[in-house]
Amino acid sequence: MTIEMLNKRDDGAKMVYSVDIARIDIGDTITWKPTTKGHNVEFKVGPDGWKVPKKSPFNREVEMTFDMPGVYYYQCTPHKTMGMIGLVIVGDDISNKDIIIKKSKAKGKSKKKLKGLLNEL
Repeated sequence: MTIEMLNKRDDGAKMVYSVDIARIDIGDTITWKPTTKGHNVEFKVGPDGWKVPKKSPFNREVEMTFDMPGVYYYQCTPHKTMGMIGLVIVGDDISNKDIIIKKSKAKGKSKKKLKGLLNEL
């Protein structure tokens, strides 16, 4: 699966990823592709026991394989308060949803957006 880092999506949303919630199977890989400059991927929270990777460099394609089931929360570092966030759901396991809520520390537009995305699960 490929997720693009966008200044503007077809639905008019600004400073977003092309997919807000990615649902994948255990062992699947996601590639985040910058379409414009100034974006990256920074994971904030995932399942218990998961080691949070370093944030990706700006303007670089990044790939990640997910071997643990659960909910993963990530953001674009410079646009995190503008709502440029996303979730990855691995193996249809949302058992760590409450941990995401507690540990995300989302601010600005991302706080409301994250609440809405989690309510969709």
